[in-house]
Amino acid sequence: MKRVLFAAAAAWSLVAAAPAAAQEAFVGLLQHDVEFIGEALGIGAAGKEDGVDLHLGYRTGKIDALRAIGRPKAYGVLSLNSEGQSNWAAVGLGWTIELGSGGRWYLQPGIGIAYTDGEDELPDFREPGITQAEALRRARLRDERIEFGSNVLFEPELALGYRFTERFGAELAYTHLSNGQIFAQGQNDGLDALGVRLVYSFGGD
Repeated sequence: MKRVLFAAAAAWSLVAAAPAAAQEAFVGLLQHDVEFIGEALGIGAAGKEDGVDLHLGYRTGKIDALRAIGRPKAYGVLSLNSEGQSNWAAVGLGWTIELGSGGRWYLQPGIGIAYTDGEDELPDFREPGITQAEALRRARLRDERIEFGSNVLFEPELALGYRFTERFGAELAYTHLSNGQIFAQGQNDGLDALGVRLVYSFGGD
């Protein structure tokens, strides 16, 4: 948890350096380790861990200096699991895509880099010389914990949002964690989460 909080502080320092106008703060509750999304998208699904994730996050305004890639917003998010399993912090870039002419509905795709305190590598239950009890413990652990392959991960996300007022909105949000076979090779269970976020906009136009 200490490493996740350190990563969150580092992510916050990077995001805080971006433009201050039209900032957003959000808080959300997402179901941890949902299985059906990864299966449907063919990107792997674990379905091993439990609980609900509390998301605390912040977005900047659109960054004019990044006009060449569509003026994304910088974001930082901290995810805390109710069962103490696989907490994480991420920093990344997201793009607001307005839907329709009313200005209320929007899509918010994003891509970030995350650090998790989850299991990067689980012990081998087939290791020679261990006791039967230890082998059973390790086998059970593989049924109960995600094996990410790396503590540093990609964090793509997607949200469908609706603005109730100029200040308040809500989002149906999906996040995914994966090493992408880039940060590590081999095991990559991945983590999917799905839920809702409440968004508060402040700081200007």
